[in-house]
Amino acid sequence: MLNNIGIPGLLLIAVVVLVLFGRGKVSGLMGEVGKGITAFKKGVNDGTKEIEDETAEAAKDVTETVEKDKV
Repeated sequence: MLNNIGIPGLLLIAVVVLVLFGRGKVSGLMGEVGKGITAFKKGVNDGTKEIEDETAEAAKDVTETVEKDKV
């Protein structure tokens, strides 16, 4: 069903949304969507960094254990 919309259909939907909700409300909504996407990306990056740090710490611990055994 959505495969047949095309560019003219999307423009018509955009015009209807603007008429129903007004420019200010749509603009505010898009701003909130942008903030949400930014927060999501930050969370993903923080999670990835945390996993990399834990992996590096685990690798460091193994190396220290091996060096202690040699002494």
